[in-house]
Amino acid sequence: MIETLTFKKLKWLHIQNPADEDLVTLQKDYNFHPLDIEDCRSYTQRPKIDIYDDYYFLILHFPHFDNVKRFVKAKEVKIFWGKDYIITIGQAHWVVEDLFNYYKRNPNAFSDLISCSSDAVLYTILNRLINESYFLINQVGQEIDEMNRNLFNKNAEKTIEKISVIRKNVIQLNTIFKPQLRVFHKFESGEIKGYESKEDMEDYWGNILDLYQKMWDMIEDFEELTDSLSSIFGFVQANRNNEVMRTLTIISTIVLPLTFISGLYGMNVGLPFEKTSFAFWLIIGICFSIVILLIFYFKRKKWM
Repeated sequence: MIETLTFKKLKWLHIQNPADEDLVTLQKDYNFHPLDIEDCRSYTQRPKIDIYDDYYFLILHFPHFDNVKRFVKAKEVKIFWGKDYIITIGQAHWVVEDLFNYYKRNPNAFSDLISCSSDAVLYTILNRLINESYFLINQVGQEIDEMNRNLFNKNAEKTIEKISVIRKNVIQLNTIFKPQLRVFHKFESGEIKGYESKEDMEDYWGNILDLYQKMWDMIEDFEELTDSLSSIFGFVQANRNNEVMRTLTIISTIVLPLTFISGLYGMNVGLPFEKTSFAFWLIIGICFSIVILLIFYFKRKKWM
């Protein structure tokens, strides 16, 4: 079903679940390239912008946070951008849906845009998407800071799980943002001219690129931080394991001679002092002396 918002000559069409007849109607009414229509039927495409004489076709990815699984997922946004229309297609990011519904409830809000143009609508959509993405990236940054503070927590399994989730989210953000960095550079470079004068929109496209570049820099920093945290945690765990092994080794070393002596006197053969009345206490004394000497030796070597 095609929903439409109209303000003067400007139209914003939104198709939440495009049926074949909707896409056929678009191709018939706007003469879109068949390959672009085919891309609209697919759920997964690489980010790109196709430039034609009378319209642009954008496929962009933006992050969406799954509050249940705590994972970042990519949401695809498909946009046809013409001189007097914007068309958003598919189960797009919730920001697009919310923005469309807002203007649907408040049609006069179109007048609040930079100008009544398709460039202004596209800027508003992209700006809102990028700001929401920035908010999400900040959330990931806060999780990394929290992880850094709790890195020496002795609950190893929980820490490993948190590090794994954060690393997965950072990798997903990298996968989303890296391929389309060049797409956003086209706005500022002038390769994408739009339909307003360059002077009217240049600062706005530059603002979007600056914020996008800032997010990309943050993601790169997060990648380095998570790698460092993972390495530090691995070192801490290895050190803890070494401490455990050292403790067990010391205990084994102390117990070994005691086991030997007790086993020796448990043999059914004649042994020194076994017939004496103080044999038991003699053996206990020998064992106790060995323990004291070993502990003293370990302390002197700073192994304890």
